[in-house]
Amino acid sequence: MKRLLSLDFMRGLIMVLLMGEATDGFDKLAEAAKGTAFVPLVDQLFHHPWNGLRFWDLIQPGFMFIAGTAMAYSLHQQELKGVTWKRRFQKVLRRSFLLLFWGIFIRSVHPEGLSFELWNVLVQLAFTTLVSFLIFSWPVRRQLVFSLGLLVLTEVLFRCVRIPGYDQPFTDQHNFGSYVDMLLMHKTSKGGWVAINCVSTSCHTIWGALVGKLLLSERSSAEKLKWLALAGVAALAAGFGLGWTVTPIIKRIATSSFVLASGGWCLLALALFYWWIDIRGHHRFVWFFSVVGVNSLFIYLLMNTVGGGINDYADKLCGGYLPLMHVSPVATGLIGCLLAFGMEWYLCWFLYKRKIFIKI
Repeated sequence: MKRLLSLDFMRGLIMVLLMGEATDGFDKLAEAAKGTAFVPLVDQLFHHPWNGLRFWDLIQPGFMFIAGTAMAYSLHQQELKGVTWKRRFQKVLRRSFLLLFWGIFIRSVHPEGLSFELWNVLVQLAFTTLVSFLIFSWPVRRQLVFSLGLLVLTEVLFRCVRIPGYDQPFTDQHNFGSYVDMLLMHKTSKGGWVAINCVSTSCHTIWGALVGKLLLSERSSAEKLKWLALAGVAALAAGFGLGWTVTPIIKRIATSSFVLASGGWCLLALALFYWWIDIRGHHRFVWFFSVVGVNSLFIYLLMNTVGGGINDYADKLCGGYLPLMHVSPVATGLIGCLLAFGMEWYLCWFLYKRKIFIKI
């Protein structure tokens, strides 16, 4: 089975961007851009406050979308080896449990003590992976109908379930998702995130798995590209159409319009990468991202646990030496972020060269 480099590239690109955020690089860029014409551009590297869509709002959907595509390839390989459905289910169940555990664990430590939270992307992925697996063998149309049904369910829950204090479907802290968070965690997110996002964002993983099936099929490259592009444009049109008329595009509560619009961008991004890398054969620099992509879980856990120590070391090292060379504070901060990024990337390269791939 031929390996599609576009998948490795897209996964690696997402992780590289997350590394840029985790090393405080985006905060430093925002500081450097203050008062300049670059502010609107740098704003794209941060989540939209509420109703709207920015580039950074597409990172989590892309993460969950490509996880679905990777799952399709993994299940295909297992089928070729004769692994039974029961055994495959056990492996997915174990993976979902570990994703849930790590998702809760890495967000459990706060300055004021331990905390129980379900807003992390790994927690979301634990749910969406299991759902996607359970319907993986269904016909394509049935899976699509099921995914759209999840979006309808989300609309019904947010619009029709009237709980005093939580009866405003698209208002921060007063929607159905916040009510569920109070039941599960006895608190709500200050940023407006809700745990019930996992229902609607299951669509991203389901659609990613369907794309995996398409790419594994015997169809020609041109036909695969056509279906990716058409599906992307259709989802994008539906998402923004809903967003402008019925349901606002809100990433923090994963409204149906947001899921469709972000899913459309994911499909179009993969179509572009597939055309450029796998069809046109432009492989230069792909390795830089693939090194990170093949150990995405390792680098994600590193960033969210001991990564802060790497950031502090790089910041103090640059903050101590660069001012002696009359480097400006802004430039010193940016160089410190690049150094932290370089150290984390080197760890991924070290594992890659030794063919060590950490998976669950």
